Amino acid sequence: MRALLEVTLDTGTSNKLIADGSVGPVLEGIISKLKPEAAYFFARHGRRAMLFAVDVQDEASVVTACEPFWLQLDADVQMFICMNAEELQEGLSRLGRQTA
Repeated sequence: MRALLEVTLDTGTSNKLIADGSVGPVLEGIISKLKPEAAYFFARHGRRAMLFAVDVQDEASVVTACEPFWLQLDADVQMFICMNAEELQEGLSRLGRQTA
């Protein structure tokens, strides 16, 4: 199933990683394991933030998706199960069948 991961970096931790040059390799390692279908980077509430659309196989995948951001980046992570337009249409058609 598809999920959005919204990741907000701790400023102090990310400043240190930027200063020592390790932020790039750390992010590349996490992203290579996540294999997101989309990734966006932006400022949120004055902090560095990222948004990833990822595939989570099951509930246990929450751990492997979120934990690297907590362990390596001291980040705040929020996960939202989501769908695209086609999946929404399918869900709505199922809803229609249930009420008939």
